[in-house]
Amino acid sequence: SKMKYKQHLTENIAPEYGPEPYLAYGELDDIIRQLSSKAPASADQVSRAVSISAPPPTNARGLPTMSSAEFTDENFFSKMDSELTKVEKHTLEVVTDLRAQIREIEDELQDFDLINDQTTVDRIQAETDAIAEKFLTLEKYVNLNFMGFHKILKKHDKYCPGNPCKTFYVSRMHSQAWVRGDYSDVVVRLSAIYSALRDDTAAEESQDASQSFLRSTAKYWIKTEDISRVKYAVLRHLPVFLQKTSTGESDSQLCNSVYLENDQLELYHNRLDKTPGAIALRLRWYGSGDPDVVFVERKTHRDRWTGETSVKERFAIKENEVKDVLGGAYLIAQKKREMLEKGASQEEADDWELLASEICQVLQTKQLVPTMRTQYMRTAFQIPFDQSVRVSLDTNLCMISERGYDTKGGKYWRRDPSKMINHTEITRFPHAILEIKLELKGGNLVPPRWVTDLQNSGMLYEVHKFSKYIHGCSVLLPEDVRCVPYWVDDVSVRDSIIASGGGRILIRTDLSDGEKSKMNNAGAGPGANQACGHLLPFGDVEHDRSKTAMGRSATSAAAAMDKIQKKKGTPGVNFYDADDEEIGDEGEDGCCSWIFPFCSNQNSYHLSDVAPTSMQQIEPKVFFANERTYMHWLHQGITLYTIASGILAFASKGEESWAHWYAMALLPISLGFCVYALHVFLWRADRIKSRVPGSWDDPRGAMILGGSLVLVLVINFLAKLFVIAKYNSIKSDL
Repeated sequence: SKMKYKQHLTENIAPEYGPEPYLAYGELDDIIRQLSSKAPASADQVSRAVSISAPPPTNARGLPTMSSAEFTDENFFSKMDSELTKVEKHTLEVVTDLRAQIREIEDELQDFDLINDQTTVDRIQAETDAIAEKFLTLEKYVNLNFMGFHKILKKHDKYCPGNPCKTFYVSRMHSQAWVRGDYSDVVVRLSAIYSALRDDTAAEESQDASQSFLRSTAKYWIKTEDISRVKYAVLRHLPVFLQKTSTGESDSQLCNSVYLENDQLELYHNRLDKTPGAIALRLRWYGSGDPDVVFVERKTHRDRWTGETSVKERFAIKENEVKDVLGGAYLIAQKKREMLEKGASQEEADDWELLASEICQVLQTKQLVPTMRTQYMRTAFQIPFDQSVRVSLDTNLCMISERGYDTKGGKYWRRDPSKMINHTEITRFPHAILEIKLELKGGNLVPPRWVTDLQNSGMLYEVHKFSKYIHGCSVLLPEDVRCVPYWVDDVSVRDSIIASGGGRILIRTDLSDGEKSKMNNAGAGPGANQACGHLLPFGDVEHDRSKTAMGRSATSAAAAMDKIQKKKGTPGVNFYDADDEEIGDEGEDGCCSWIFPFCSNQNSYHLSDVAPTSMQQIEPKVFFANERTYMHWLHQGITLYTIASGILAFASKGEESWAHWYAMALLPISLGFCVYALHVFLWRADRIKSRVPGSWDDPRGAMILGGSLVLVLVINFLAKLFVIAKYNSIKSDL
């Protein structure tokens, strides 16, 4: 509504800008109200002639127009044009001023010896931070106005349906500099300044193979409005890897990858199931236009819990050699001889030959052909030759089907870029993708603090094992896939999937409860995954959190941590704020919950805040260990029950009374073993599924049951000693 957005706009006006440069939302809304009260008639789309001496036509109510000076749609259009011009002018002025300030700092950096002047470093650092904040303020200004234009245009078309204009003006906005403009040069130059202030140097390659390593990769979804803020958070610590383009250096580069598949989508299903050794084959090239060099890449999945790591291998070929590789006519032996003649070592040539031979063999045996293409602009952050922290950000992500066009007998291996793509052959992903790769070695296996701060910033939405290739196949080839990834049910990507014609893989919303029950709550499409709803960043269509969901933050991380550790004062990073003392006061636990943690009131709190996978990794053997522990406890309970039953059945008449008491004491203990085993198994399985970090063992329940058993055995032992002593006393008296 007007009041809601007008209030939101007023509350978010930047003090340094003032209200003047912002969209005059209220004035446009007043024009719409006056237009709707006049009920203007729709324009005649057929007539090719007008009369300047005839009165204007009647309005939508069939009443004559009272005056030619009254409000018309032209008033609204003129105001829209002036507002668009105002916003564009202000945006360009601010960007020009920021570029001038950056130029001053760049000139100053060339005149000072920063190594010996820490005061100058601190001052320039503060000035650079101020420029970056101004840039982020400008992006917020652009987004506020962009949203405002969308809302006011939607309102106009709703109350003045005779002359809709939203489609025209939205297309026009996307063609204007304040929306379309690429100001990545500001990011590149800021990155260079921060790199100079840090005095970044290329790392030396370590040859120490005995060092311990911690390798981890996590992928996150980033909202469009948070992209610049995330870039700034990273470039303060890592330099941007510059890309050369036709217009100069840029912070991003177009990346295309064509994935190879067969009719059964065998590689897709193996990768989705995470089958050990599952491979993905793709042809990748960089930059716009026709590629000169194409990389043939093979990715092999390995389960990390086995001690192995996934591998990516590739070799380069010329573009005109792609059809030979796909057709099995690639001259591997000849290429190997050429490598040796150019100075390559025998070992390098042999490794290349093995890789090329294996890839060509797989292409022919599995009958793989170009099937799916992923396309995006990649921004990379990394200190040269330093593998400890690498960050990549993919924007403008889309997936394109490589099926459905004539390959001319294998002559063409990708779509003709000059031809239009049908909407069912392309899907545009609504979020950016951030990937953080850590390779920590030596004694310090803790990620840098800034990485943890970024992960806890609330701007990152972790999506476990997200894959662009798998998403593209599931959306654009819905008739061919047998199962789909869990994230397709996320409400934030639902519209993009429907727009691409992949709606059959989604959970249907038009079914009654009875119809859903008949379908066993399995959804309407293949692979509808309701078991992983807690992993969806924005929830599914039935639990929409798109308006309220936030990425992982310090508060949410604290909520996922074990509160028992907090009460005990366990050392480590404290994610809790001083004002969050009420977190641990959700209900007092009784004696039962102290003995058996799975009965604690705290568990409901844990399970409501699922931990990100980067905080708690789950390996397949954990599930089997839980089952194995359950079976061991159950076995002990059955053994005790058998012993107690045997005592009851075979006790002698002389000892019948005490034997009955002893057996009856063992029976409830054996039953307690079985019930305890079942409850702990279910409790621990739920925590494993939710990936709640913290302790998953029960140190008290086992001690209570074990202590009860030992107590009964000790009493029985003492009773037997008493009987023996009594027998010896009677025997001595005789």
